[in-house]
Amino acid sequence: MPLNSHTHNLNSGKLYIVSTPIGNLEDITYRAVRTLGEVDIIAAEDTRRTLKLLNHYNIKKKLVACHEHNEQEAAKGLIDQMLQGQNVALVSDGGAPLISDPGFRLVSMAVESGLEAVPIPGACAAIAGLCGAGLPTDRFMFCGFLPKKQGKLREALENVKDVQATLIFYESPKRVLKVIEGMTQVLGDRTAVLAREITKIHEEFIRGTLSGIAEELNSREGVKGECTLIVSGPEAQNPDLGSLDGLIRMEVAKGQLSASKLSAKLAKQFGIEKKKVYAMILALKDAK
Repeated sequence: MPLNSHTHNLNSGKLYIVSTPIGNLEDITYRAVRTLGEVDIIAAEDTRRTLKLLNHYNIKKKLVACHEHNEQEAAKGLIDQMLQGQNVALVSDGGAPLISDPGFRLVSMAVESGLEAVPIPGACAAIAGLCGAGLPTDRFMFCGFLPKKQGKLREALENVKDVQATLIFYESPKRVLKVIEGMTQVLGDRTAVLAREITKIHEEFIRGTLSGIAEELNSREGVKGECTLIVSGPEAQNPDLGSLDGLIRMEVAKGQLSASKLSAKLAKQFGIEKKKVYAMILALKDAK
């Protein structure tokens, strides 16, 4: 028998860990919708937000709050219900539960109680951001939210500075600029991508170096929407010319900046020579 294996009680209910949309309500699997419709209880991080999702799919179920402030106590009651044969679905406000969201205590206690924990995979901002970033994906490390205090923030960044992998962070729009500036100081001016409002109407991927992204954010009145920041590892510092080419095509199509101004802007953002960007712009225009 494998180490730490459990024999599940056939008369007990199950705990389903259900991933939900992170913005676009269509980003949910058939299996997730069916599961939410079949369980007896849904444990939600915010019952009000989950109710909107359930109403969209015409699902009416008992909702129980399970968030960071009450998870320990809520988990006890939910486990009692499952031991009596009730099936429970765990959801967060969006994406995969437990990933920078509550749920670890509930799943851990359920497993220790001999209950079956069944993941229902789906949307995840970290993976969606990584897939669209254009940075190496063979090795990556999810770092979640960084500490708020400056000293702890720097310490956390020092701990991942030498990790040979693409780094993924979550951050709030209010703090993201400050965090990027801190990263530049500790990690160096690495190639990075800021993914904002993933799957929503105003989805945006801001590409370049950390300092270039910071400069772009500084030029705006503010940043809106939850942010996923993808940062290259210490060995992947070459500029992403594929991303640069895509940005050039988009900016040239807009026609808002001259070739000189556009090349200056993108050269600083990507940390490469202005004349190289200028040549790429002219080559694109000549090809038309």
